[in-house]
Amino acid sequence: MKFCKKYQEYMQGQEKKLPGVGFKKLKKILKNCRREFQSKNDVHGVLHNQTCPQHCPVCDGTFFPSLLKEMSDIVGCFNERAQKLLELHLASGFRKYFIWFKGKLQGSHVALIQEGKDLVNYALINAVAIRKILKKYDKVHFSKQGQAFKSQAQSMHIEILQSPWLCELMAFHINLRETKVKSGMTPASFEGCYLTFNDGKPFLSCELFDSVKLDIDLTCSICLDTVFDPVSLTCGHIFCYMCACSAASVSIVNGLKAAEPKEKCPLCREAGVYEGFVHLDELSILVRRSCSEYWEQRLLMERAERVRQAKEHWESQCQAFVGV
Repeated sequence: MKFCKKYQEYMQGQEKKLPGVGFKKLKKILKNCRREFQSKNDVHGVLHNQTCPQHCPVCDGTFFPSLLKEMSDIVGCFNERAQKLLELHLASGFRKYFIWFKGKLQGSHVALIQEGKDLVNYALINAVAIRKILKKYDKVHFSKQGQAFKSQAQSMHIEILQSPWLCELMAFHINLRETKVKSGMTPASFEGCYLTFNDGKPFLSCELFDSVKLDIDLTCSICLDTVFDPVSLTCGHIFCYMCACSAASVSIVNGLKAAEPKEKCPLCREAGVYEGFVHLDELSILVRRSCSEYWEQRLLMERAERVRQAKEHWESQCQAFVGV
């Protein structure tokens, strides 16, 4: 079965109408572009295998704007639903029942697991659809503009595989699976996500649809160790919270919200990525369970550093207050 048909069947099979890639419509745009350009070549006696102009009104005026809007809608929908689901899972006591009552995620615990599985499927199959249609664009145009557009989408934070909520959902399913195994219950969670170690370094992995394998490196590129108290910046890169504070030139007391807009990600050098950071609570739970000895050692080290920074902060505040 061709992917276009498979994708359409998947989207039509969803109970709720969700934003998706207009795969058939975009392929039609590319087909019309090729036909129009070849007809012009026929008139001028030009060979058929030449590409259309670098700035093609047929493609650039319709194809990229349509895909840009669709990608934005997809990642917006996914982030909103994943955030609500994970907020519900991590809530406790009265607050949890309040969220159940107020929100749209109503049902049993099994329904919560299924919702998370559906969201991961939704993210990955749309990532495949976007990748395939951009590959088709480059094939039609004998260009690399499709890949350039993908890079542009990443800088705009509308690439769904960059979403921190995808990482959180993957950790969410692994945590549920491990909890049920330890309690002697049959795992009912999503089996497509798992934590692996390569040369002692942890990776969060997910395989679906035979054509996508997502591997998220859980090594902080600043301290070069497994992420502790992890956060994701808006560019999608993951760091230890304390390491991110150091990179943003802020103290633990002030936190990442106090980072200046000019401060850049240590990896991609994009500015303004700290204000919208996401605390990866499910990933933090997963690392704590999987690397308990490392976690305890790191906790003692960080606790001492936090106390030191807090002491320095209050000493400076007291000195400022008394005018020293």
